[in-house]
Amino acid sequence: MNPVIVPHIITALLALGMAIAFLAADRRSPTSRALALFLGTVGIAIAVGTLLAPRVYAGGIPAWGGLLALPETFAFVFAYEWLLRVRRTVPAQNLNTQGPDRLIRIAQGLAILYGLLSLALPEQRAAHFSGELLLEAGERRQWWFYLFAVPLGLSLLLSSFSGLLLLKRRPDKAEGLRVVAFVLGGPFMASGMVLPQELSPIPTTIGMLIFLYGAVQYHVIQGRRAQFMSRFLAPQVAELVHRRGLKAATQENSLELSVVCCDLRGFTAFSKSTPPQKVIQILRQYYDVVGAAAARFGGTIKDQAGDGVLILVGAPVAFPDHARRALDMAKTIRADTMVLIARWSDAELRLGVGVGVASGFVTVGVIGAASRLEYTAVGPAVNLASRMCSEAEHAEVLVDQRTNELLDSLARERELRPGEALRLKGYEQPVPSYVLAAA
Repeated sequence: MNPVIVPHIITALLALGMAIAFLAADRRSPTSRALALFLGTVGIAIAVGTLLAPRVYAGGIPAWGGLLALPETFAFVFAYEWLLRVRRTVPAQNLNTQGPDRLIRIAQGLAILYGLLSLALPEQRAAHFSGELLLEAGERRQWWFYLFAVPLGLSLLLSSFSGLLLLKRRPDKAEGLRVVAFVLGGPFMASGMVLPQELSPIPTTIGMLIFLYGAVQYHVIQGRRAQFMSRFLAPQVAELVHRRGLKAATQENSLELSVVCCDLRGFTAFSKSTPPQKVIQILRQYYDVVGAAAARFGGTIKDQAGDGVLILVGAPVAFPDHARRALDMAKTIRADTMVLIARWSDAELRLGVGVGVASGFVTVGVIGAASRLEYTAVGPAVNLASRMCSEAEHAEVLVDQRTNELLDSLARERELRPGEALRLKGYEQPVPSYVLAAA
């Protein structure tokens, strides 16, 4: 085997391996699929250019020889498609993003123009473009070189500029890293097309390694976030963070949702008379039960303080049936917690559980300093759920008027009965309540 070809084979295998790795890591993501197509076509283009093209061109360049340039063309098209999909995962922040998106489409069009020129003029491409970036002393470059180089150069310039504009939107750290890696690594990979065969593997490999660093860092950061967030948020939220980044998943928003609040009755007296190790064990089991119910119905645990837990149903992931989910979650929490209570309580010290459910418009978002962030919710429904939870007797679930209105008539008739008008702290007028029927 020609020793010059060996580095090209290694580079092609590297690109194909990266494509398979990123596709296997997250095959459901459209962004990952575009990335895998980009890297896969890079590997195919290198293999075609070094293994197939020399044999085809050995006896003269055939009329169909331009077909060998198609993998290169598709590599550019898929690279820009990947960048476009990345841009769409980053919040616009009131900026006009249509212009930069159009630049990427123009870049794709220029790459396709290069492919069409290669199909129409295969001999000129092979003789005056491929490997012709560096000339020997006294040798002059033919204008054919610029015919192919200008469309590709402009497309690379436009896509890089669009990537830099994306950084202006202050994207999530993980997104920013891979965009910067694309902008830095793209010219290295593209230069391999026009450098002599003995030199082209070097910049191509450098470009892929730069891009690999950014892409791997992206997946590492997102993986850590998803693992961390999945311990506190619903699986749907963890998936949203993994796909769109923390900023997109937790941006400030006002929407109607339901709030479920629960706590243990008699826990203060119980904890005073119980060894701390046992109290921690009980709380851990209690949190596990409540957390499982929250995950089952798509809830997001906002607060865990002592024996009190506050859960959002409808943010960051919105659900049109949030009231129905909240009521089912409250049933599950009550039933499962009462099983634990029967195990924990004794003749002298007995525990209980109360649950409150309220619905309404709430503003949700991230607040805090750079060192500590908290996903919070502000609105009357949050306070009302907490107040109703405090008023609930053991094994009682109190529901507010708005949650009752959001349920269908059959559910209201079968599951809820009118309760007392509650006089709650912070409310001037008595608040209507409904009691969830016993299981």
